[in-house]
Amino acid sequence: MDSLLKNLTLDFFGTGQHKITPDKLMEKENVFLLDVRSREEAQTLAFQFKCHPNITSENIPLNELPDKINDIPKEKFIAIFCPAGVRSSIAFIYLLSKGFKNVRIIEGGYPGITETVKPGKVLKVIRRQK
Repeated sequence: MDSLLKNLTLDFFGTGQHKITPDKLMEKENVFLLDVRSREEAQTLAFQFKCHPNITSENIPLNELPDKINDIPKEKFIAIFCPAGVRSSIAFIYLLSKGFKNVRIIEGGYPGITETVKPGKVLKVIRRQK
């Protein structure tokens, strides 16, 4: 953990190496969206991304992450979501400490995700698939 923390420098954070925009996320291949909100939050507003075959998503609340770490595929790009970034940040550090390499925090919370699923953007994704 010490060496992990020592690598989290101004250069790391200043260049945004820990984040990804929702738009960039939608363009990536082989994505696992890790939703670390509570079960109740996820049941109220769920992410399915059925029109985005490049993205699979699962709700694993932050407090359940240690028990479900093996449910997270190490071979995929891991994008972590929570509304304000606090739980995402904790999950980010936890996953790095467990050997996950390709992990990012999704920027923007609900507004950021909502922008990426507006009709025009979803239509572009569907047309690319044809």
